[in-house]
Amino acid sequence: MHIRIYHKSLWPKYKGAIFSVLHRLSQARGVDISFVHVAETDEIRLALGGVDLTYHTYPFRVIIPGSYEDASTVRRTFALARDLLAHPSDLVVLPGYDRIENWVMLLACMLTGRKRAVFCDSTLNDNPQIAWKVLAKRLFFSRCDAYVAYGQRTKEYLMALGADGEKIIFPCVAPALPHDYDASEVRSGYAASNTEIYGLLSRFLYVGRLAPEKGLIDLLDAFSLVHAKLPAAHLDLIGEGALRQALVDRIAALGLTGSVSLHGTLPLSEIVPYYSRSAALVLPSHREPWGLVANEALSYGCPVVIGDRCGCVPELVVEGVSGYTFKSGDVNELTAAMLKASELSQDRLTTAERCVAVASKLMPAQAAGQMLNGLSRLLESRA
Repeated sequence: MHIRIYHKSLWPKYKGAIFSVLHRLSQARGVDISFVHVAETDEIRLALGGVDLTYHTYPFRVIIPGSYEDASTVRRTFALARDLLAHPSDLVVLPGYDRIENWVMLLACMLTGRKRAVFCDSTLNDNPQIAWKVLAKRLFFSRCDAYVAYGQRTKEYLMALGADGEKIIFPCVAPALPHDYDASEVRSGYAASNTEIYGLLSRFLYVGRLAPEKGLIDLLDAFSLVHAKLPAAHLDLIGEGALRQALVDRIAALGLTGSVSLHGTLPLSEIVPYYSRSAALVLPSHREPWGLVANEALSYGCPVVIGDRCGCVPELVVEGVSGYTFKSGDVNELTAAMLKASELSQDRLTTAERCVAVASKLMPAQAAGQMLNGLSRLLESRA
């Protein structure tokens, strides 16, 4: 029983964390899995630094050195087709469905009689549905035997495109937390703190790219309303991106220069303290396939305020327990959710424990176990 898994890029630490556990689990169960990354990184991540190989503790191959976009479509297509045909396997997990090379890989699997699954992280909220693209996706998915999905929202997306719900393996997403992360230490840290320092927390946090689709102008507008009710309120923005100057201008126009801090990109070790002293991590994205920063925040006991178009909402947001949702793009709803989140900190220890409990259900061990179980079932059902 041999499975060959293809993934677009080596860069994502979270995939490294999942694949590392998947490798260990597959060895214990006698399942042979090969891991292939198409490239080391991709264009959108070039400014975020190099690959952290400490999260990739499994044997893997990289086909194209450098960025995915450095190679032409023709080069990627031939390289992937050659690799697939040169390495026989019972099951191939395709890296996606939106590029020509993915279609060629699918065709090669069909011609060689191999079972095929495909990674999918999209949701119905990601992008406008264009008729010809919908038809193309329906055709692609109809030729796949299984689907490896982020979560419930991705499952709904796949089923809307004709996929059989019984063949969707989910949830298969998890954060790449520090190697020394210990949930019990997080809980004991809150227990040992002077709970009076929390009270009604009015500090809010955003972590991610400064990009238009992230809804950051909405966040600033909502924060100005929060600030009017909670004059001590403060907003920390961690990240870089093309929207930075527009945010600086909006902050000045709203008279919030002293109440909003732009910190640039920071390593997780420097972000963790913000989680413990913030009323909530706010993710106001207009579209977001998942939102792994929410897993991260909850893992450190920080509640979340998340727009309803984000993919992680069903799994991570328990209203009034781990945080609140709001209608993406609705500034008034976002304001109300932020104010409610600040009230959760009146009992921050209990809130932190609940947040950690929610996060613990979506860790690399669970994601890898779901993948291995689902892919193994697919092979065992082989005609």
